[in-house]
Amino acid sequence: MTSIFRKLAMGSALAVTLAASAMAADVSVNATTTGLALRGYDPVSYFTAGAPAKGDFQITSEYGGAVYRFASEDNKAMFDAEPAKFAPQYGGYCAMGAAMGIKLDGDPDLWKIVGDKLYLNVAPPVAEKWSSDPATYIQQADARWSEIVDTAPEDLQP
Repeated sequence: MTSIFRKLAMGSALAVTLAASAMAADVSVNATTTGLALRGYDPVSYFTAGAPAKGDFQITSEYGGAVYRFASEDNKAMFDAEPAKFAPQYGGYCAMGAAMGIKLDGDPDLWKIVGDKLYLNVAPPVAEKWSSDPATYIQQADARWSEIVDTAPEDLQP
């Protein structure tokens, strides 16, 4: 029985360490504790296919402290040539959250391209509100992002 508790404690400690390491590495990027951006979706697919496509774990690039996956070698090559063009704005955090000065998990299924830039939101009602006036919310988020980019998400919660 003791060995079971010891294994559970060691596993929990490892998970906390991985999470802390990932957050300490770059708090400006929304990536899982493994460093995976967009939950594994291909950032180029939003622009070329008009929809998110799952990336292949064998086709990857690193940008901004996160690992991006791609559905094809062609998409990877496009990303590698211009990563800032394809990477989501605000490090993949919710665009509405950034406008409010907080970092919320951006959902890769709740997206919109505005002015050739990819924006994510956290939930359908938030995405709907953000879509009602994206120009204003982008202006607000752009202004606030420089203030919060290097702050851990949990330090920004109201």
